[in-house]
Amino acid sequence: MTEPDIRPLETPEIELLLTWAAEEGWNPGLHDLKPFQVADPGGYFGCFIDNRMAAGISAISYDEHFGFIGLYICHPDFRGQGLGRAVWDHAMNHLGTRSIGLDGVEAQQDNYAKMGFAPAYRTWRWRGHFPALPSSTPDIVTLSDDHMQAVAAFDRRCFPAPRRAFLDIWCQTPHIALGLLRNGSVEGYGVIRQGLDGFKIGPLFAKTPADAELLFSALASKAGDGPISIDAPEGQDVFSAHLAGLGFAKTMATARMYKGVPPSLEERLVFGVTTLELG
Repeated sequence: MTEPDIRPLETPEIELLLTWAAEEGWNPGLHDLKPFQVADPGGYFGCFIDNRMAAGISAISYDEHFGFIGLYICHPDFRGQGLGRAVWDHAMNHLGTRSIGLDGVEAQQDNYAKMGFAPAYRTWRWRGHFPALPSSTPDIVTLSDDHMQAVAAFDRRCFPAPRRAFLDIWCQTPHIALGLLRNGSVEGYGVIRQGLDGFKIGPLFAKTPADAELLFSALASKAGDGPISIDAPEGQDVFSAHLAGLGFAKTMATARMYKGVPPSLEERLVFGVTTLELG
């Protein structure tokens, strides 16, 4: 076999990696490429054999303290040859001494544990159709540039590192971003975007389950008749019961895992993970 070449990915190659994610059934968003690149333009790597990408991974450096691993895929034609592990090792070396997070599917969690990752909490993907219920409230507004400083400050309580550049793109059209504002203060926000199959809500951050339900209803009402999915932490019992009451069903489980010192954040505010690929 030709010696593997591991290098950063160009834009078309990141697009290919997202296509692989779709083929694996991960249902990426239709417009994920631009915000994913903005999060860390140099954070995507591929292992190439004769100029053909055999495996890929994202290794996002959010700051000097925290990174996130995702989009770890080896093409079926190249599995069992150690190429996936080669690009994994490269990504981990790239992130260096940072604390590192990932969202691992159940089949891979034992492997990640052997590599030093410890579980923090379990996440369930809920999927369903939103009933036509009244969802308007004057406290919920469409986010604009004027809101983003306050949104980024609230987001920092829910996410392990600052990510303002990512949020500025993630909260723009064609995504729909809504905020819960009371007395001029952001008390929660969420984003809904179109995936290859239906719509995806993430993040969904709020101070209380009741506020999360308000935001979820307002976001879900934007999906029309399309199916909606959200990755909700298992510990959010009240919100999970609300989803079940709406007729949503669990479809798959993942585990948020960390290597190194776990980050400090207010997990009670997290009702929906932004994206399993980037955290």
